[in-house]
Amino acid sequence: MADEEEDLVDYDEDEQQQEGEEKGDDGKEVKKGAYVGIHTSGFKDFILKPELMRAVQDCGFEHPSEVQHECIPQAVLGMDVICQAKSGMGKTAVFVLTTLHQIEPKDGEVACLVLCHTRELAYQIQKEYERFAKYLPDIRCSVFFGGTPIRDNLKILREACPHVIVGTPGRILGLTKNKDLDLSHLKHFVLDECDQLLVALDMRRDVQQIFAATPHDKQVMMFSATLSKEIRPVCKKFCQEAMEIYVDNETKLTLHGLQQHYIQLEENQKNRKLNDLLDALEFNQVVIFVSQVKRAKLLNQLLEECSFPSICIHSALKQDERIARYKAFKNFEKRIMVSTDVLARGIDIERVNIVINYDFPAPREKRNDDDEETDIAQLSDTYLHRVGRAGRFGTKGLAISFISSESDTTVLAEVQRRFEVEISELPDEIDISTYMNT
Repeated sequence: MADEEEDLVDYDEDEQQQEGEEKGDDGKEVKKGAYVGIHTSGFKDFILKPELMRAVQDCGFEHPSEVQHECIPQAVLGMDVICQAKSGMGKTAVFVLTTLHQIEPKDGEVACLVLCHTRELAYQIQKEYERFAKYLPDIRCSVFFGGTPIRDNLKILREACPHVIVGTPGRILGLTKNKDLDLSHLKHFVLDECDQLLVALDMRRDVQQIFAATPHDKQVMMFSATLSKEIRPVCKKFCQEAMEIYVDNETKLTLHGLQQHYIQLEENQKNRKLNDLLDALEFNQVVIFVSQVKRAKLLNQLLEECSFPSICIHSALKQDERIARYKAFKNFEKRIMVSTDVLARGIDIERVNIVINYDFPAPREKRNDDDEETDIAQLSDTYLHRVGRAGRFGTKGLAISFISSESDTTVLAEVQRRFEVEISELPDEIDISTYMNT
């Protein structure tokens, strides 16, 4: 199955919120809130493998985020986890560190499988495994996704079977069905951006078939920034007595440190306004979101003609080119990225401090009677994930949205209502200190 082009968020770790505990539908305790300052604890308190602690120290990490503080002690013991929390809270580090801590590598056995919905996110997660496993040379990690020759995957599985595999459902299911990938010894099953993997029925079927090829006795961990109440019961069906961490009050998903504004304009005014903004604003890196592949190509071409250091990424590119462009942007070779929603979720590029919604998230029209129109809640989720590319890890950032239709106005109102955030019209002048870290 072709990987879906789809779409994370942020926190201010100094924000103090009293954590509460409630009973879930099945009577188990459910962590809620989870934004208490925890600077008194350190990663050393988790008693991870010394090799992992060396890697953590090399990364400059000292104090765990609240999600890490809540999840890691239980996850290292093999407990199932369902976690919804803003991006920038280090959810990826939770499952990378806890699985690496538990893995006892055996030749020919895959111990951990991580599934995610886009190839760029799979590539990024695999790099995180490499970063934290740098002092664990016996543990091999590989990434498998569509758009690359399957023979390369088969060669890796035959010659040096990875202990950790990160991949997209379509490619992993294909390898599993053909008996090329043996998951019978799997110890850890992880879904990142689990709502995206489970909401669409066709992708959920792929995940379920992969899940069925794994042992009953394994650890399951699921993570996302947005996890609706409708999808939570689906997540629970994959787990056994999972620890659940939810930000149930959606207003807590609001991005602190991120300035959010809109500009009301006509469609034919967008290019001139974008040009003016890029000339006037100070920025490290900018991501500009558009609605379609064709628009991404045309807008990138326009920016290049205006001598802006731009690059674009979208689903129509060949996979090696997609990854090459993603790496070029992450390595600061380009300062402006034009993207469809393929980069809206999960992608961590620390220098991005401005996001521009050239096209605001808009409903997808029904293609036939069996198709469903895009739900307005999904569109507000998409907005949240998009603007979460800026101001990550508690830093400052700026999000500017172009509003040019009645649909844009409706979704903008829903974002403000749902997340209880005021998104004001962009002022004539904006204080650079509000979105640039000094």
